[in-house]
Amino acid sequence: MATPSTTPSALPSLSAADDVAKLTAPSAVTETGTAPPAAEADADAYERTHVHGVYEAIAPHFSATRYKPWPAVAAFLHAQPPGAVGLDVGCGNGKYLGVNRDVFMVGSDRSPSLIAHARTRTKQLQTQVVAAGGAGRDGGGVAVGTDVLVADGLVLPFRERAADFAICVAVIHHMSTRTRRQDAIRQLLRCVKTGEAGRTGGRGQVLVYVWALEQGTSRRGWEEGGEQDLLVPWVLKSRQKQQKQQRGTKNQGGGAPEEPGAAPSHPDPVFQRYYHLYRKGELEEDVLAAGGAVVASGYERDNWWVVAANEPVHQGEQ
Repeated sequence: MATPSTTPSALPSLSAADDVAKLTAPSAVTETGTAPPAAEADADAYERTHVHGVYEAIAPHFSATRYKPWPAVAAFLHAQPPGAVGLDVGCGNGKYLGVNRDVFMVGSDRSPSLIAHARTRTKQLQTQVVAAGGAGRDGGGVAVGTDVLVADGLVLPFRERAADFAICVAVIHHMSTRTRRQDAIRQLLRCVKTGEAGRTGGRGQVLVYVWALEQGTSRRGWEEGGEQDLLVPWVLKSRQKQQKQQRGTKNQGGGAPEEPGAAPSHPDPVFQRYYHLYRKGELEEDVLAAGGAVVASGYERDNWWVVAANEPVHQGEQ
């Protein structure tokens, strides 16, 4: 049963520790460390309720609060060379598509409603490029190339070792077991190119962001040693409140809050989203467990991040 977890938010987060314990019980894992079909079905059903179903319900409201790319993610995208092909897994409303108009990006998300918002955004981007004469950021590059589709992050439909880079921002922390989180990273690594040992370049990189447990200085107040598995509330505001909130946020010039709004004067629908809060070093451990290599890692804006890549192969191994 979910119990309250201390947080300074208007609505408290709830502990999901008991729920996750049932999903990861010894009987739910085989001797090889993999989950049997029944256990996987239980985890999938839990995420349908506390992740996918929630985002389908709040998609317009959520999309309205997600319009400003994070600087570090934008910097990673701008560092990609012209003509590179990349993936945005868990693209949401597609706010990172078109950040670098000299690369081609394919966005995927589990939510059809969010993909509908992303598709609208990509059409707007392409219209803007056509109106500007098809120039890239340097005035003579390729026109922005983007496409989006509905896809499960655990069963990505992309060609193996085909992408030059991938990003996955605020997605993997929604997977309810560590096995599934590692599998999600494994899927990302499967999609990017593997470089050749002894040669520079040619190795695709994956940028992953997840919520951190260590958020003692934020309004959420989560700290080292606290619970890592939580149900975090999202209050679905009325359209009038949403518009007022958007105007206020944009006037301040900052990003919108993750859990918008203070306690409402009359009841608004509240949805509980599952999160696994990553402790320091855990994301790097998951990359290594997925068979990847850690290129760089760090902490930014209450998130842990990592740039991962496949281990380089020797000639004749591919």
